[in-house]
Amino acid sequence: MTRPLMPKATAVWLVENTSLSFDQIADFCGMHTLEIQAIADGDVASHIMGLDPVANGQLKKEEIERCEKDPTARLVLEKHDEVAHLAKKGIKYTPMAKRGDRPNAVAWLLKNHPELSDLQIVKLIRTTRPTIESIRNKTHKDIEDLSPQNPVLLGLCSQMELDKALAVAVKNIPLDEKGE
Repeated sequence: MTRPLMPKATAVWLVENTSLSFDQIADFCGMHTLEIQAIADGDVASHIMGLDPVANGQLKKEEIERCEKDPTARLVLEKHDEVAHLAKKGIKYTPMAKRGDRPNAVAWLLKNHPELSDLQIVKLIRTTRPTIESIRNKTHKDIEDLSPQNPVLLGLCSQMELDKALAVAVKNIPLDEKGE
């Protein structure tokens, strides 16, 4: 079962604002019943501000009321398609330490996989078209210091992402260029 965002803060809010049992809150938040009891006693998480699961769309008020009436009932987390979509796709971020490796990755891709379009390279390693063009034309400011390196080994993309981009690139090559 999926858990709510910030489970401890959610547990604090549920303890303070509902009459749910410790077992119900513990089950919903993925915590132990003793942790919930310690929150209620003020021994744990006294410094944590409660997070309203109704306000952020994780629960409905009716769901809380249903479980308050029946101590054996369990809270059910609301499902959101857009949240699942974001979690599946993920946010691409390149750490500062790896950003300097992008030109090396571009050089490797241009050398080993010329079938990739500039747009595919941009999406794959999150660089810019002018950078790709300057490396291709050998006008990049650090062209003497570039050493082509595999972007997978540099951690700029996964092998699966690279394979997927190559499959699309090969599919888009006209038949006469493939040698068929």
